[in-house]
Amino acid sequence: MIVCPNCNHQNPEGATQCEACYTPLPATMSCPNCGASVQVDASFCGQCGFDLRQVASKPDPAIAATVAGGGTLPDVPDLQPDSESELESLQVELVEATEPIAAPATPPIPDAAEPAVTGSSATQLQGTTAALLHVQTDTTIELSPQLTVVHLGKPGGAVPPDIDVSGFPSSEIVSRVHADIRIEAGLYYLEDMGSSNGTYVNHIPLPPGNRHRLRPGDRIALGKEDKVTFIFQAG
Repeated sequence: MIVCPNCNHQNPEGATQCEACYTPLPATMSCPNCGASVQVDASFCGQCGFDLRQVASKPDPAIAATVAGGGTLPDVPDLQPDSESELESLQVELVEATEPIAAPATPPIPDAAEPAVTGSSATQLQGTTAALLHVQTDTTIELSPQLTVVHLGKPGGAVPPDIDVSGFPSSEIVSRVHADIRIEAGLYYLEDMGSSNGTYVNHIPLPPGNRHRLRPGDRIALGKEDKVTFIFQAG
């Protein structure tokens, strides 16, 4: 099943758009390590943790086989002009390309009465802050802007957690490597990493290998019965 990233509707395999809201569905492929269904742009398999970037970085098999066998790559077309007219045309284009470019206009000097915005202030205005509010204890945990992947879980697993929930009530239902929040182009995506008791978004289960784009107010539950719950906040 392919879960719609917009409305969480479960669509059949092979579907290209959501049956409920007609949102285009992410393309999927099989993990080369365990065969689980994962999105083609995922970096890791949500079932076994296989690094899918290894597959994307491999060279073209046909080119590799040609070079290894002592063969030669396809010839590059000859770019030499076939006639004097073509040569003259190339010379004209070269002269036009090397003509001096007019200097850009000098930007206006800001009014002394209006303070200029410094680079650090502009960065602060453009940046997006995000946090998780733990419902059961009313505790706010800010997500570090330096991280591109935030691991949720408990110590002792294969991947150390960036957000350790072992100190929260009912943390026994949370797996050591439970879920990840990935930040891509300023957007936040939630993935279940094959946890024992599952990950839920707005009370709907999130299948391993799929990811959900988080929006302010989304309710994230690690495990069943809504015992370890966070509210996603961004602004």
